[in-house]
Amino acid sequence: MTALTATAAPAGRPALRPGGLLWAVLRLHRTALVLWGLALFAAAAFLVRLAALADEAERGSGACAIPAHDGLPSCAAVDAITADEAYSTGIALVTGALAFLIFPVAAWAGGVLIGRELENGTAQWAWAQSVSPTRWLAAKLAVPAALLAAGTSAVVLLGAWARGEDNPNLVGDWYHPDVFVGTGPTAVAHALAGLALGALAGMLFARALPAAGAALTASLVLFNLLERHREDLWPTVTRDKAGWEVPRSAMQVSSTQTQVSVHPRSHFWPLQYVESGILLALAAVAVLTAFRLLRRRTV
Repeated sequence: MTALTATAAPAGRPALRPGGLLWAVLRLHRTALVLWGLALFAAAAFLVRLAALADEAERGSGACAIPAHDGLPSCAAVDAITADEAYSTGIALVTGALAFLIFPVAAWAGGVLIGRELENGTAQWAWAQSVSPTRWLAAKLAVPAALLAAGTSAVVLLGAWARGEDNPNLVGDWYHPDVFVGTGPTAVAHALAGLALGALAGMLFARALPAAGAALTASLVLFNLLERHREDLWPTVTRDKAGWEVPRSAMQVSSTQTQVSVHPRSHFWPLQYVESGILLALAAVAVLTAFRLLRRRTV
């Protein structure tokens, strides 16, 4: 009884002080925090290294001649350059990790952040102290949301810098699913949506494994729906086929005998903003629903 009294937070204690609710969340999930920090550090260091390779990779992916003439390098010399392959593989690895971040986040949020604590009674113990259920859930979501938003944004910005001239031969076309998601604000929105879906699944099932599975399934459905209907999120540009060829920089959506509809490169940002807005709206609905379920559970 003495131990419980010693760990209880006194009334009126600021939540941000050591021993407060937010500090307790950080301590409880310190393993995930450390792993997230290490992942961010590794990604940042890797992107800095890739940025240093960008110029050499551009030379390796450019045109060549046999023998060298008209300003073109010798193909024998170009063949010896392997920086382009290392660079493109590295960029694809980081971009893919950002694009699919929603899945591990959703599973962790459902299984560990919420589900496990409801299952083993940790949450109920906190509610019996000076922490209200609403404050408990708010802190549970605020801390990882802030860390996910800040960390993912930093990696996206570093990735944009490391992509250099954005040569599609090296970094992929902007409309490829993983490139699109992993190179803009949509990456952050996907991560936050995964967190919200995980929290909702945790409140629904109150058990770690079912909540993790449900959150992973929901995020997979959401990811695939957005990928399938991404081209419909913004009006396309229609051109007559006669005398016009679809450039590589444009995403072709539909084609008839006379006309073709595309998303030009300039549609990248409108599509990013619309998809991010959809994801954040769904995240808000999921969070509000989780709070309602919490109130029902604690009435």
